[in-house]
Amino acid sequence: MSDPTEEPRAFWEQFYGEKDRTWSGRVNPRLVEEAGELTPGRALDLGCGEGADAVWLAERGWQVVAVDISATALQRARDLADDRNVGSRIRLERHDFAESFPDGSFDLVSAQFLHSPVELDRTAILRRAADAVAAGGMLLIVDHAAAPPWVHDDHEHHFETPEQVLAALAPDPARWQRVRADTSERAGFSPDGDPVTLADNVIVLRRTG
Repeated sequence: MSDPTEEPRAFWEQFYGEKDRTWSGRVNPRLVEEAGELTPGRALDLGCGEGADAVWLAERGWQVVAVDISATALQRARDLADDRNVGSRIRLERHDFAESFPDGSFDLVSAQFLHSPVELDRTAILRRAADAVAAGGMLLIVDHAAAPPWVHDDHEHHFETPEQVLAALAPDPARWQRVRADTSERAGFSPDGDPVTLADNVIVLRRTG
């Protein structure tokens, strides 16, 4: 069990260092669902992990800034990008969001499952993410609606609803169009490859001004 007070960089380095590969290497399906038809531009991938989403975007013509706190994760993302011949389209940056945030504005800002068992000010991060969206661009937030079936949470972790996330984010209706904010189930797989049903909260906001 993790210690919520543990230093975030140390926690995530240990997390990624425990295995040669942590995630499946497959793009997050909600990103495909929401961004698959978008015109490529500049994208920001927050908490990019081992790079599957960033590579998927780059393969479709996006210029991507992919960000994580873990140097190990970023190296794996670099290796994946090079293996898929899209390294030139991805800039990898290491950030602890409590201390720094990527510069620039983006046509797509994606925050996929930006949860953490150690300290993470999600609301502040998501507000900075919204500030980084260019006019006409999209903010995509995908969260767990409940713990995955293979995770047994003895402390009954509270998962925020889309409405709770939006209430904290408080987007200005004069500048943002609410495209989607709901909970949706999808088919997925456990770490052992068993088929499971997963529930996601999906928020899509488009900046209008």
